[in-house]
Amino acid sequence: MKILVTGGAGYIGSHTLVELSSAGFEFIVLDNLSNSNLEAIKRVEKIIGKSIEFIKGDIRDKKLLNEIFTKYNIDSVIHFAGLKAVGESVAKPLEYYDNNINGTIKLLEVMKEHNCKKIVFSSSATVYGDPKEVPVTEDAQTGIGITNPYGRSKYFIEEILKDLYISDNSWKIAILRYFNPIGAHESSLIGEDPQGIPNNLMPYIAQVAVGKLKELQVFGNDYDTVDGTGVRDYILVVDLAIAHVKALEYLNKNEKLYEPLIVNLGTGKGYSVLELVKAFENASGVKIPYKISPRRPGDIAIVFANPSKAKKLLGWEAKRGIEQMCQSSWNWQSKRG
Repeated sequence: MKILVTGGAGYIGSHTLVELSSAGFEFIVLDNLSNSNLEAIKRVEKIIGKSIEFIKGDIRDKKLLNEIFTKYNIDSVIHFAGLKAVGESVAKPLEYYDNNINGTIKLLEVMKEHNCKKIVFSSSATVYGDPKEVPVTEDAQTGIGITNPYGRSKYFIEEILKDLYISDNSWKIAILRYFNPIGAHESSLIGEDPQGIPNNLMPYIAQVAVGKLKELQVFGNDYDTVDGTGVRDYILVVDLAIAHVKALEYLNKNEKLYEPLIVNLGTGKGYSVLELVKAFENASGVKIPYKISPRRPGDIAIVFANPSKAKKLLGWEAKRGIEQMCQSSWNWQSKRG
C-alpha cells in the first residue's frame, strides 16, 4: 500500500516525506513544481537514504491521476498541493479557486473511482477568519469574516470534504488546520525555499539576514497587540510534519470515523512580528533592518491555536520553541547564502 503525496516537493510536503519514511510508510510524490523545486526531492533522498518515486504533474490533470492510481496501489492521499500566498490570492482569486478547489475536486473524483477513500488534507487557520476568541478551538466558527480567497478556498474544500463524508461515511478524512509553519530540518538540507520575493515572514527575515534582501517590510504597526504588529502562532515545520504521520496513523487504526477528524496544529502561543524578528536576531547574531509599511489587505491582528484536541486524539504536540525555530531557519538560510 502506498500514499500519494500531492505537493510533496513543497516546504511542508518535503519535511513530511522525511517523517513518513522514518515511520516506515511507502509513498509516491506528485508535484507540478510551480512553487517548489526538484532539488528538494533530491535533498530528501539524501536525508532518508533512498530514492523517491516522483511524478511531475498537476492535480487538475485527471488523466494523469487515473494513470497514477491505476499503476500504483494507492491506499491514501496526503493532499498539500495548492497555491498559498494570502496577498497574491487577493490579486488573483480565479487562479486560487481553480487550482485549489477545482484541483481538489478532480483529485477526490479520481480517488472515488479507484475506491481510495482515505485523505489527510492540508488546511489552514485562515478558515477561522478574524476569530472572536483566542486561543482558537476547532469549534470556533469558520467561513465568516475570511479576508482573502486563499482562506476561502481552504474553507470551501473543508466543506466539500464534510459533504463527501455525509454522502458516503466509508470515507476517512483528516483536516489539519495549520497555524504558521516556519523553520527547517535539523540537517539544513531542506527548508522554506520560495521562488522570487518571499510571501511569508520567516524566509523574508532570513533573506534580509544574509543580505539577499535590503530590509524587512513590516505590514502594519497599528494593530491592538503588544507592539502594534500582527501576532501569530508559529510552529516548527518538523513538528507539523510529524502531525501528518500521526493523523494518517489515526485514520489507519480507526476502522470507521463518525465524522471527519479536524484538528488545529499550533503551539498555543502567539508572537508578534517584531518579537519574531528579535528572536531571529538572537539566534543569528545579525541585526535585521525593517521598515513599517501599510497593512496588507486580508491580514488580521491576532490568532493563535488551542492545540489540545490534537494532543488528546493524536498524541501530538509541538515540541520546539521559537528559539529552535529561528535557529533552524538561520542554519538553513546561512548555508544557502
